[in-house]
Amino acid sequence: MKAWADGQLLLDVHAPALPVLDHGVTVGDGVFETVKVVDGQPFALTRHLARLARSAKGLGLEVPDEQRVRRAVAAVLDAEPPSLGKVRITYTAGDGPMGSGRSLGSPRLIVVSDALEPPAPDVRVVTVPWVRNDRGALAGLKTTSYADNVVALAYAHERGASEALFANTRDNLCEGTGSNVFYVVDGELRTPSLASGCLAGVSRALVLEWCGGREVDEPLGVLRQAEEIFLVGTTRDVQPVSAVDDRALDAPGPVTARCMKVWAARAAERCDP
Repeated sequence: MKAWADGQLLLDVHAPALPVLDHGVTVGDGVFETVKVVDGQPFALTRHLARLARSAKGLGLEVPDEQRVRRAVAAVLDAEPPSLGKVRITYTAGDGPMGSGRSLGSPRLIVVSDALEPPAPDVRVVTVPWVRNDRGALAGLKTTSYADNVVALAYAHERGASEALFANTRDNLCEGTGSNVFYVVDGELRTPSLASGCLAGVSRALVLEWCGGREVDEPLGVLRQAEEIFLVGTTRDVQPVSAVDDRALDAPGPVTARCMKVWAARAAERCDP
């Protein structure tokens, strides 16, 4: 594991590096991206940095300097290039008061790299009794305010699953805690639209470009009739779902298997598609 914080590579990732009044810590006033690393190269970095900028702008933060972020990513990867890893880019409002008001301090950039375990061949998921607020100020932004996800993921783990799926305020299927969801009905590949409040996932966009699929908003109950379900995300690629709540599924089904094959081939062609 290597870390870069505010302009310098840290020799000890456990050394103090963050002021206690950083607004990302005190109130979650920050945004982030997690980027997969393959053979020392970040995957789809340009897309991730574009989303980082969108999230920062949506939160009212100064848009980060893209070249500075790229240099920080290169610094941690040059120091310890993993064959399979991940980079976490965190961008906060910087020092602020112990409250929701924001000071005019300088934003803070932190980049950390670590090894990554290959994703499991399939995954069990559960639906949770809480909803994504598709009408909230943070809808569609990748912010550091992740407490909802922490609670939902703990709920899933308590029930023998490794991911939780949310509906939105309209009771339509939305997303997972750290994934987008695709499903198959009558042989057609579908996924919730961005109007559902789900994150505009980088992997989601690539699957739509490479494999097709229709964006449609349907009730959460559609999962009970779906022939296949799979998750996508930075650390998952295309990951088949073998069970949702108490319903078992073939994993992978034929559509999922095709998407997995296409993903593997296209992702191997370019590290920054």
